[in-house]
Amino acid sequence: MVLTLTREPIDPATAYSLIAKEHAGSVVFHYAVVKQQSGHGGVTASIEYDSVGDSAAELAEIASELKQNWKLEDLILVRRIGRLGLGDIISLVAASSPNSEDAFASCRHGISRLKKMATIKKQELYE
Repeated sequence: MVLTLTREPIDPATAYSLIAKEHAGSVVFHYAVVKQQSGHGGVTASIEYDSVGDSAAELAEIASELKQNWKLEDLILVRRIGRLGLGDIISLVAASSPNSEDAFASCRHGISRLKKMATIKKQELYE
């Protein structure tokens, strides 16, 4: 299991090499990316993410929840902090499971939980 808070870019090839898949019939990856959107301040140019608490503990709590609710062989949760530009990967949720139902459901729930992390603050920066 990999749980990481990082300022470094997330590399999809490296992520795939890290997840255990020997007994998995399904491996699901989801990458959240910075998208351009119009808001109150204009068009998004980048987003600044900061950790304002114990983000490592919150990631561990999310992982525990996922492993308790679904049959998983392995799990990766990665959350970026710092200034991210359009198209940059914000977060990664990857789950391997003997079956696709658990892999997809746990990944979907993990995505939702990472988006709502209480210890991560987001500030959009506009053009």
